Formats: sequence, structure tokens, C-alpha cells
Amino acid sequence: MSQSPTRILPWLEPGQAFPPIDNAWGPDDPAPGLLAAGAAIDLPTLISAYSQGIFPWFSDGQPPLWWSPDPRLVLQTQHFRLHRSLRKSIAALLRQGRLDIRIDHDFERVIRACAQTPRAGVSGTWLLPAMIEAYLQLHRAGLAHSVETWIDGELAGGLYAVNLGRMVFGESMFCRQSNASKIALAALVAFCRAHALPLIDCQQETAHLSSLGAHCMSRQTFAAQVRLAVPQRSPVWQFQPLYWRHLLVEHGPPE
Repeated sequence: MSQSPTRILPWLEPGQAFPPIDNAWGPDDPAPGLLAAGAAIDLPTLISAYSQGIFPWFSDGQPPLWWSPDPRLVLQTQHFRLHRSLRKSIAALLRQGRLDIRIDHDFERVIRACAQTPRAGVSGTWLLPAMIEAYLQLHRAGLAHSVETWIDGELAGGLYAVNLGRMVFGESMFCRQSNASKIALAALVAFCRAHALPLIDCQQETAHLSSLGAHCMSRQTFAAQVRLAVPQRSPVWQFQPLYWRHLLVEHGPPE
């Protein structure tokens, strides 16, 4: 019986261009979606990667690994499912004056909390010090943002995402109180809807995100969406309480 030829993973020197995303490993390879290794985890490289629908994901002891999976999990903001229990929880916290959504209030605290949150398929933290510093650089450049759930004056959960043009790339989230990360995601959706941002990249499929309305999109279609969205003007990242109104009213008044 013949065997498939061994795939060689491209090694990138710092500053070297990424290979075409269609060259990423396929379903019969050891790591489907893996595109390349090496390069630098720095601001120009990350901007180049995200602009092409590529993201870094690697663990301690590994070189930088770059991914472009097919299919890609995405959340179309108009298809977000605000489950009844979460809607009631948000409405109650707002009515009681206990919930405050803050954007970029403490990005570094959020990303460091995300680093302590396990990620499926990764043992130990995947947000290594070099990765954290690179995303802090993105944040200082106005290209990475935190959406934070504050309950009773305490940071209860949140997420961070990369924003290039009108494209939002969700990265990671953390939770210290029940539903706090889901509330942050709902707030991100409300923000995106208010600014007509149609798509949030979720990278790889999970049952949790799928239950909230995320679905798979082909890499080709996703890349086309990215190419259209990235050159456009980015929104101003500030959260207004009125953003909740459309999301909560759309799903009906809480009982």
C-alpha cells in the first residue's frame, strides 16, 4: 500500500513572507491547518498574519507556529444566540446597577488572566511571555482590545480580540464569576452590531461557541471576507449602555 508523501513544514525567518494559506496542512496531515513555523512574534508579523487570516498558536518549548484552518469557525454577529438564561442574567444585573462593561480599561490584566485559562488541546498556558508582550504591542498600537465584565466593581471576566479595519479576530476569554465571559462576548456582539461589524473570527470549532451561533466557513470564503474588511476604517472602541438595548429587546423582554 502506498503512503502519502511526508509534508515538510516551511520555516520562516524573521520578516519573511507567509506562504499562501492554501498551503496549510490538510485533514490527512498530523496538524490540519498548520501553515508554517518560525518568524517573529512581533507587531509587523502579527499584523501581516491577521491580515491574511493567519494566527499564532503554540506551547512552551515549541517554535512559533502559524495556522490557517479549513474550515474556520466564525460568529456572524446577526446570528448570535442570546440564550434566555443569559439574557435574564444580563437584564437583572443591569436593572440592579451591578454590571459595567468596560473596553480597554485593563487590557494587560485581561490577557494575563486569559493566560491562566486552559485552552482545548494545549497543556499548560499557550499565552507565553513573548506572546503576551506582542499582543500588548498590538494593544498600544490600537489594534487589540479587551472587553471586560465588571460586576459589583470587580473584574469578573472578559476577553480580548484583534481588530483590523472592520474585521474582529476573537482570541481568548476568562471567567471568574458565572457567565462573566459569556456576558463579555454578548457585549462584544452588541458593540459589533452597533458599528456594523458583521463577523467575529473564532478560529477553531468548539461546542460552546457553536451553541452561541458560531458556524464553520470555508477558508477561501473567510479569506475573502478578511481581504474586504481589513482595509476599511476601524470603529472607536468605546462601549455605550444603549448598545445592550437592541440585543436584549431583539430576544424579547425577560420574565
